Amino acid sequence: MAPSEHEAAAVAAIAERRSDLVELLSALIRFDTTARAQHDPPRQEAALQGYLADRLAACGAQIDLWEPDLTEVADSRMLPAGGLRFDGRPQLAARFAGTGGGRSLILCGHIDVVAADGDAWTTGPNDPQVRDGRLYGRGACDMKGGVAAMVCAAEVLQELGIRLRGDLTVNTVTDEESFGAGGLASVAHGLRADGCLVPEPTGGEVWVACRGSLMPTVTVEGRRGHTGAHPDHHSAGGPVNAIDKAMVVLDATRRLQEEWRERPDHRHPYLWHGDIVPAIVRGGDWAVTYPASCSITYHVAYLPAHADADGWGTRVEHEIENWIARAAASDAWLAEHPPKVEWSIDVPPAEVPDDHPLVVMGSAAAAEVGLGGELAGMDSWHDGATYTRFASTPAICLGPGALAVAHTTDEYVPVDELVRCAQAIALTAIRFCGSG
Repeated sequence: MAPSEHEAAAVAAIAERRSDLVELLSALIRFDTTARAQHDPPRQEAALQGYLADRLAACGAQIDLWEPDLTEVADSRMLPAGGLRFDGRPQLAARFAGTGGGRSLILCGHIDVVAADGDAWTTGPNDPQVRDGRLYGRGACDMKGGVAAMVCAAEVLQELGIRLRGDLTVNTVTDEESFGAGGLASVAHGLRADGCLVPEPTGGEVWVACRGSLMPTVTVEGRRGHTGAHPDHHSAGGPVNAIDKAMVVLDATRRLQEEWRERPDHRHPYLWHGDIVPAIVRGGDWAVTYPASCSITYHVAYLPAHADADGWGTRVEHEIENWIARAAASDAWLAEHPPKVEWSIDVPPAEVPDDHPLVVMGSAAAAEVGLGGELAGMDSWHDGATYTRFASTPAICLGPGALAVAHTTDEYVPVDELVRCAQAIALTAIRFCGSG
C-alpha cells in the first residue's frame, strides 16, 4: 500500500536519524543489566530506566517509573518459591496520550541481558562497537536493539508532530531472561491496551505464537549399599541403585516425547511440537556406594492449545505425572517407592490470530521497509505472552536481529535492520492507533 504523508515522513526521519539510533543503542549496551538469579542485588537497571524516562519525558510522555511490590506478583506460577524483590529494578511505562478514537498500543521490551564471557569477546560486552555494518555488544540483538528501535520510533512520531488517535505506551521491563517478572509486574500494575508489539529479534518475521515452559524435577529413591559387596535383592534389604531406577523415568518420558511428536494435537502452523528434555541429572555421592537418590530436571515446552482455562500448564503437568506413575507401577521397587515430581515455574504460551489487525498491519509494515514480514512463531517465550494471556492485550513480536545470534559471544545487530525495524514499528503504530 502507498504510504500516507505521515508514514512517509516517519520512515524518512528515522533513516536520517541512523547515527542517533546507533548511539541510543550504544548507550543502552553500556549499562550492565545482566540477568539475575533470584536473590542477586540490582545492577544498573535503575540507571538505564531513568535514562529512558528522561528521554521520553523530554518528548512529552507521561512517565510512570515504579518499583513493584513483591505482593503484586507473589502468587504467580511464573516466579520461584519465595518470590522476587524489585529493589533497584524499576519498571517504566511512558505514555503518549492519544487524541481520542483510536486503538491503544504498548511497545514492550526487556532491558535485562544474559551473562557474557568478557574474555572471549573481540571487544568488551558492554563496550559497543560498529564493525562492517554491525553493532556489537551484549544485548545488541536480545533485545536492547529492539528497545532502541521502539524508543526511536516513538520519539520520531512526537518530534514530527504526528498525533496518534490512540495512546502509545513505551514499556521497558526487567527480568525477562530469568523469570518474566517485569512484564508480569507491569500487567499487575494495570497496563492494558488494544495491542502490544514486542521487538524481540525476529529477523524480520512477525511472531504470532510462542510455546510455554514447565521445569519439573523428578526424584527417584534408592537404597545405599557398598558397591564392592554382592548385593541382596531389595526385598531382603539389599541396595537399590537410584540411577538405574531413574532410567525407568527417563525411558517413560522419552516414550511420551515420541508420542507427542506424532499426535495431531501437537501440530501447530508456526511452532514445533511439545518437548520433554532432560536437562540436569544428579545422583550419587561416592564411587563405592550405591546411590540412594537420583533427580532429573526437565525443560518441558508446551503448545498454546494445551494450556488450561487460566493459561497455565496444569493439564500438561497431570499428563506427565500420570505417565511417570504408570511406568513406575510396572517396576517392583518404584511401585513401593514412587518417584516424586516437583514443579517449579510455569511460563505461559500464547498466540494471536493471523487476521488480527495488529498482525496484518505489522506484517505489511515489515514487508514495506524490506524486513520480510512473514508470519512465524517463537519456540521459546517472550513477554508478549503475559500481555496476551493475562491482560487481554494481543501481542506480536517484530524486532531487529536474528534469534540465532542472541546470547552468543560477539552478539550483534545489523544497523540497517535496526533502522528498518524502527521504521516498521512507527508505521505499525500510525496504522494501528490511527493518526490525524
